[in-house]
Amino acid sequence: MNEIKNINNGEKFAHVSVGNLNGFEGKQFLKDATGATSCEISFGTLPSGAAVPFFHSHKANEENYIILSGKGKFQIDGEAFDIAEGSVIRVSTGCDRNLKCTSTEPMTYICIQAKEGNLGNYTGTDAEITERESLL
Repeated sequence: MNEIKNINNGEKFAHVSVGNLNGFEGKQFLKDATGATSCEISFGTLPSGAAVPFFHSHKANEENYIILSGKGKFQIDGEAFDIAEGSVIRVSTGCDRNLKCTSTEPMTYICIQAKEGNLGNYTGTDAEITERESLL
């Protein structure tokens, strides 16, 4: 498993790293490391032929899986389908889910978990353009 490295923190941000995703192994949850209050983000890798060792469901949180590399199969309840690099899968509450790597290389993914039905505002309605001197 990769170790989370704390890069730097400020009053309004946390910057952490799980390292090079090309060699990432295992599963790493980030909520505690970043101090997140609205979602849980995790990185996961499955070696060739491996599946998550259990099915699971959530009572209140939906999950969004983003496949970064590799390919595989995803199952939600009684339906299975192919997934590959670039796939994004949203899974509602109250249903079983699992995924398996079918490629010869490992499958790396991000999973974002947040309370279902809670997104009142988002980029288009919550953001505002501000004026600030760029330090970039």
